[in-house]
Amino acid sequence: MAGVQGAKQRQLTVGALTFTAWEMGEGPLALCLHGFPDTPSSWRHLLPALAANGWRAVAVTSRGYEPSSQPEDGDYGIAALSDDVGGWIDALGETSAVLIGHDWGAAIAYAAAAKFPDRIKKLIALAVPHPLGWATELPGDFDQLKRTWYVFMFQVPGLAEFLLTANDGAYIERLWRDWSPGWDFDHADLGAAKAALSTSGVMAAALGYYRSAFDPSAPRLSEGQGLALVPIQAPTLGLAGQTDGCVSSDIFVRAMPPAMFPGGLDVRVIEKAGHFLQLENPDAVNRAILDWLAAD
Repeated sequence: MAGVQGAKQRQLTVGALTFTAWEMGEGPLALCLHGFPDTPSSWRHLLPALAANGWRAVAVTSRGYEPSSQPEDGDYGIAALSDDVGGWIDALGETSAVLIGHDWGAAIAYAAAAKFPDRIKKLIALAVPHPLGWATELPGDFDQLKRTWYVFMFQVPGLAEFLLTANDGAYIERLWRDWSPGWDFDHADLGAAKAALSTSGVMAAALGYYRSAFDPSAPRLSEGQGLALVPIQAPTLGLAGQTDGCVSSDIFVRAMPPAMFPGGLDVRVIEKAGHFLQLENPDAVNRAILDWLAAD
């Protein structure tokens, strides 16, 4: 399993599920949540930077991205995913945490911050905006609708599975190239994502995130949708990549409504970076995060 060089591997047990995590440093807890198609290794630049600046940095493998965290009921809805965050904090022996999420990790972080206002001290979201702002802005943005077509394709059983597995995961590489245009990415990072998705049950789990969001029969759907309406009390930093080909930086900025962040909101666009901004321009992303965390 791909991890973070120099980090301690550990297992977090939450109910019947077990999650692999990677930990560095000592101090207040900073939880890092990865997205799709990705793994905790995407935090390989940020974890050591956080650890060097007095944080206990932990990157967790999200629900379903390994056999040990695939629930029997197949629940990959946002309500269940946000519950995992509370369970991870408990499993790490902490009472609160800073959340740092990228892509689906950002979506989970918004929901967890809404659900656990007393436990999430600060929130940092990369690449994906707040769900309420997203739902408001997306229908009127034709360019963004074209970028988001894959979400609708993922709803078609069989087709998504075929595209994501055909030709040694060539479609996964296409997503990376489309989402981060011009980035000469490290094939070790892409290989980690492909390897994860080829592991037993992981493809179904990853697609389950997208399908649960649109399935009216999905468990706890109304609960998950309700979390998008809860204002986030934690001070929040939003970071978008200037050239993001998945979620444009323009819609990211528009879809972060200040009214949903009464605890404070700071939105920034990172130059020379696309969707995987923490890997493309780690120096700028790390500095933005560390400076913001240090400013009280």
